[in-house]
Amino acid sequence: MVVFVPFRNLFGRLLAVVLLAGFAGSPVAAQDASPWVTDQHSSLRLIAGSRNGGVLLGGIAFQLQPGWKTYWRTPGDSGVPPRFDFSASDNVEAVTVLWPAPMQFPDGAGGTSFGYRKQLLLPLRIIAKKPDKPVTLRAEINYAVCDKLCVPVDAKTEVSFVSSASIEDSSLTAALATVPQPAEIGAAHPLTIRNVERDGNTVFVDVVAPGDKDASLFVEGPTPDWALPPPKLLERTPAGLQRFSFDLEGLPSGAKADGAALKLTLVGDGRAFEFVTSLK
Repeated sequence: MVVFVPFRNLFGRLLAVVLLAGFAGSPVAAQDASPWVTDQHSSLRLIAGSRNGGVLLGGIAFQLQPGWKTYWRTPGDSGVPPRFDFSASDNVEAVTVLWPAPMQFPDGAGGTSFGYRKQLLLPLRIIAKKPDKPVTLRAEINYAVCDKLCVPVDAKTEVSFVSSASIEDSSLTAALATVPQPAEIGAAHPLTIRNVERDGNTVFVDVVAPGDKDASLFVEGPTPDWALPPPKLLERTPAGLQRFSFDLEGLPSGAKADGAALKLTLVGDGRAFEFVTSLK
C-alpha cells in the first residue's frame, strides 16, 4: 500500500507568503510579472526578481481551479511533466527550473501521481549572457492539468527584468524555501535518510523522521525515461525510524541498475531534502 502524506506545512505557510506577494494585483506589479495566461482550468504567468548582476531569479506562477492538479518533473504512475522552452529569450544564456517538493495523490486508476494543487511557484535561476544588457525571458510552456480527465495546455508569455528591487523578491525567496535542499545520506538532521541497501531487485531505504509523523519518499532514476515505482512504507518504529522499499522496475530498455545514480527526495515535518546514491 502506498502511504499518502499531505504536504500541508510547506505549502501552507510558505506558499501563503508566495501568493500574497505574487498574486496580488497592483499597478506597480505589472512591470515585475507578465499578464496571466488563462485557460478553462488554470492560469500561468512569469515573475521577474530584482535585476542585480548576471544571475537572476525569476519564477513561473500557476493557479489551478479547485480539484485540478498539475505534475512534478517525475509525474508518478500517470500524468505529464511540464516542458519549458526559453530559447526565444533575449540575453539569456541558461535557465534552470527549481522544483518545490511535490505532493502524492491517487491517480484514479489505482496508482499514485506526484504534483501540485491550487497554486504553485516554480523558481527559475537565470544566467544572462551580458550582465549589463537588458534581459527578457520568453517562455513556451506545455503542461497538463487533471481532475478526472487530463487537459493539455500550451502557454506563451514573456517578462523583462527591469527592477533594481522587484516587488516579487519576497515571494520568490519563499518559493526557494520549498525546494528540497541537497543532503548526504546519514547526515545528522532530524529528517534524513540513514541507509540505502539493495537486496536483489528490491531497494530498501531507512528514513529517520521526527516525532510520530510519516515522511514521504520519492525516487527518480538517472534519466527521465526511468519509471521506478513509488516507494512503499513497510514499517515504522516508535523511535521514528521508517523503512521504505521499491522494486527496480520501469527501467528503460538496455539500462542496468548496477551503478545507477538514484535521486531520493524526502519530505516531512515541513522540510524537504534531496539525496543522491549509487546502486551497488
